[in-house]
Amino acid sequence: MTLAEVIHSITPADQRAAAAAKARWDAIAKPLDSLGALETAVIRMAAMTGSPNVDISKRAVVVMCADNGVVAQGVTQTGQEVTAIVAENMSSGDTSVCAMARAAGAEVVPVDIGTATPLKGERILQKNIRRGTADLTQGPAMTRQEAERAVLTGVEIARDLCAKGVKLLGTGEMGIGNTTTSSAVAAVFLDKEPVVMTGRGAGLSSEGLQRKIRAIETGIAVNKPDPADPLDVVSKVGGLDLAGLAGVFLGGAMCRVPVLVDGFISSVAALIAARLCPACKDYMLGSHASDEPASKLVLSELGLEPFLYAGMRLGEGTGAVAVMPLLDMGLAVYREMTTFEAADIEAYQPLS
Repeated sequence: MTLAEVIHSITPADQRAAAAAKARWDAIAKPLDSLGALETAVIRMAAMTGSPNVDISKRAVVVMCADNGVVAQGVTQTGQEVTAIVAENMSSGDTSVCAMARAAGAEVVPVDIGTATPLKGERILQKNIRRGTADLTQGPAMTRQEAERAVLTGVEIARDLCAKGVKLLGTGEMGIGNTTTSSAVAAVFLDKEPVVMTGRGAGLSSEGLQRKIRAIETGIAVNKPDPADPLDVVSKVGGLDLAGLAGVFLGGAMCRVPVLVDGFISSVAALIAARLCPACKDYMLGSHASDEPASKLVLSELGLEPFLYAGMRLGEGTGAVAVMPLLDMGLAVYREMTTFEAADIEAYQPLS
């Protein structure tokens, strides 16, 4: 499929299914709306899937792995070799998200979308577009064609997982330097100064933070990305992981499957997807608010409310996986609890 065909195929969520789920919640023998965000999430998932019988029993988190040429500007504490090490550890199940996913009953799907060195590991999907992006301070990070290929790769992966029965997708990433690219993309889309949108990432010193801000300012000045053209923005100052994750959001929306946004980087990818196709926002769920300064601004732009304010900033999809058990608990009440009528209790009435 072409990107235009993907976008055209995405339809708004089903509000009749949402109304049916709301009626079920209101009939349950407990105070109205007393489970707050859990009730809202179940209602929204009903709308996404088109049925009040919400099933998220099979879930997967897609982790896009890619390297970013902007690390040449000293914007990170570690080198690109760490991307490959962590990504390969995902294949053997030995990273934070893997441990959390085992507890949450989720499959971890690591993807080489753009690492600088070839990855080994039988569980890694080999989808490399190019061996790392160029340094965005010197010119575009990648070509427009490469950005589009990365988006379509994410769509393909999401569709394949959904065809295998996955009912809930999570998003994650691994790539040294990707808070720099994410801050650059967010600054362009939200028309904010880089100093407002840029944080310390994985523990930068104050001097390193200043280098990071200067690199983003330079990249935007040199490349002049057009905020009205999402592919232009991601190709000039973004990363292959961002483009691939944007495709996962689009692919999930195509399949009417909920997609959990992880932290800051994942939320910027979601913003790219939303700028490509506003209707795909109907299929996104927030997870947590990252410690990155721009995180809440991006989530607000997407109209998403995070479940957790836990000070997390690890990435990999850990925030998305962390909320999966919360959704399970909400669904347990939704499915299993008795109704006012069955318990012979007078139903609560909405407050005037």
